[in-house]
Amino acid sequence: MRHRVAGTRLSRTSGHRLAMRRNLVSSLFEHETISTTIQKAKEVRGFAEKLITLAKKGDLPSRRRAISLLGNRAIYKDEDGRTAKSGTVVGKLFSELGPRYLDRPGGYTRIIHLAKRRLGDNGQLVLLQLVGQEEQTTKEQSRGKKRSKQAESNG
Repeated sequence: MRHRVAGTRLSRTSGHRLAMRRNLVSSLFEHETISTTIQKAKEVRGFAEKLITLAKKGDLPSRRRAISLLGNRAIYKDEDGRTAKSGTVVGKLFSELGPRYLDRPGGYTRIIHLAKRRLGDNGQLVLLQLVGQEEQTTKEQSRGKKRSKQAESNG
């Protein structure tokens, strides 16, 4: 019987589940979209939303709680053939993602089912995304179009 037992085991030990959850959420915050299986995405979604809610508060106790729950993994970018540290996951969470969702009461992630299956075990793949990512890309693209139109009219 599984009465009052929350969460799924995902055929892993408790330490492995904790590490997997932290790694998936860190990758989600770093890249803002990840591809994973449907079971892992459903398990991770609640944890990610709780961390974003902490980031919306933005105070020091919330930052410390996020570091204790998630860890403070560094983000590395590839620049001119070298890898350079460009910040941390918790830093990005509190500086970019928290302010982005200040006016949103919840529902910070979305799951999009993919048509392809994973080779090897035929697992159902999904995209786990942060909501609002496409709004920023469309704003950046529209700014680029406006600038190019202005440059053409001025030039």
